[in-house]
Amino acid sequence: MTPQRLGQHFLEDATVVSAIIDAADLSSADTVVEVGPGRGALTTDLVERAGRVLLLEFDSYLADQLAAKYESNPDVRVLNVDAREFGSDLDPWLIEGDYKVVANLPYYAANPITRNFLESTRKPISMVIMIQREVANDMAAEPGDMSLLSLAVQIYSTAEHVIDVPPECFNPPPKVHSSVIKLVPSDELRLKFESADDFFKLARSGFKSPRKQLHNSLSDGLFIPLEDARSLVEQTGFETSRRPATLSLDDWQVLYDGWVDAGRPAQVPGSVRRKRKGRQNG
Repeated sequence: MTPQRLGQHFLEDATVVSAIIDAADLSSADTVVEVGPGRGALTTDLVERAGRVLLLEFDSYLADQLAAKYESNPDVRVLNVDAREFGSDLDPWLIEGDYKVVANLPYYAANPITRNFLESTRKPISMVIMIQREVANDMAAEPGDMSLLSLAVQIYSTAEHVIDVPPECFNPPPKVHSSVIKLVPSDELRLKFESADDFFKLARSGFKSPRKQLHNSLSDGLFIPLEDARSLVEQTGFETSRRPATLSLDDWQVLYDGWVDAGRPAQVPGSVRRKRKGRQNG
């Protein structure tokens, strides 16, 4: 598969490389996972500064080139894998102790790769990742601009902006700007819930219609009558006029706890007809 089909844009700017390496705060005791090393713009510095470097490259041609380059270095391993499905809890290097992630992530796979590491039982102690600028802003958003992605990332970590990266820093230049952010996974989840699936069922419903008021969005997403959704919001003490984007992590905890206490009201799509403004809607 060609680099174009994989959506690859190779970093070539030394200033950006330095900023990423500095943000990773590496020492000779560190194990580092680099996702998408490509042509190795970051790899040389990582190998020089870290103790061990694990390279995850989806492009088989580039993976073979990297394997040949570092064949004689026992502290560098190359895996030709899809990082969206990589099991950090199974890798022999990563189950031994702490590790860090450094990555220039492909735009099309940035979200699932990030969540794969953050939700793993063997989380990294930090992730310095380059992604599309809008996605980076979304991950680090504060209440008022929150989204489902903001919530998903911030439950597991704190996010810090490192540097913005214009298209001309890549070859070929992408059509969008990029940003580097640093994620530091929390020792414990920043919200308490019985399971991630359980919580995100509610969260996805809350953002089902993000421009609507919260109770309308919950009604749309949970497929429950509008009056039941309004009652759920009112019981939390929130104003029903609030939009989903305004909720903080603490607010989501209150809403989730209220939803659980109410018996987790939800319906299978199409199995209930909801009353809205005096008429029936399917």
